[in-house]
Amino acid sequence: MSRPVIGISTYQDPARWGVWEMPAVLLPAAYPRLVRAAGGLAVLLPPDEAQDAARETVAALDGVVIAGGADVEPSRYGAAPDPRTGPPARERDAWELALIEAAIELHVPLLGICRGMQLLNVALGGTLHQHLDGHTGGLAVFGGHPVTPVPGTAYAAAVPEPATVPAYHHQAVDRLGAGLVASAHAPDGTVEALELPDRDSLVLGVQWHPEMGDDPRVMAALVRAARHRSRTPAAVAGAAAGPAEYAAG
Repeated sequence: MSRPVIGISTYQDPARWGVWEMPAVLLPAAYPRLVRAAGGLAVLLPPDEAQDAARETVAALDGVVIAGGADVEPSRYGAAPDPRTGPPARERDAWELALIEAAIELHVPLLGICRGMQLLNVALGGTLHQHLDGHTGGLAVFGGHPVTPVPGTAYAAAVPEPATVPAYHHQAVDRLGAGLVASAHAPDGTVEALELPDRDSLVLGVQWHPEMGDDPRVMAALVRAARHRSRTPAAVAGAAAGPAEYAAG
């Protein structure tokens, strides 16, 4: 049985290795490791200058992961930057928004992790809280806190019981984007997972970092959905069809 191909978005930052120092495409190794552990094949999706390349890229995949990273630029959701909001990653914002829109349009299973969940919300017209406390373990240290699933959601189907998760974020979902529902919460009420319900493909975001823990069930849910898509003739036909108009809400 062939394994589904899962594309993971990446950072693009200066880096040093050996005698070299230059711009590099980066991703913590824990992401592809978790994809492999869940039964998928991982490929990296660096930012592309041609935004129309996102649809072609997504059409070649069985599933997409939007990885964690920098704060989403507040102008993307109509807000002025809070002093505590980090510097923008405009190229990455543009590329990952295009990947999200293409995945939704083409019914390719999608998982947003931390920043990826926030960007999914913004793509569908939602907004973010630019700062909150208590969701890290300190500078460059992952914290842990429980999340409780909302019964009847896709997330609850994957993880039906409350679970303690590895978290590192200072921003969170405020107003939900069009069609999205909250599917897990932290004890302080923070939306910790969201999803698009009633679809034939998984669209899920989680605010924590499953790649930093030892519970593969969230990624396994994506890989299962991707495996189903890769076997469905309609999915192949849909990927070959011309662009359909997409509205973020």
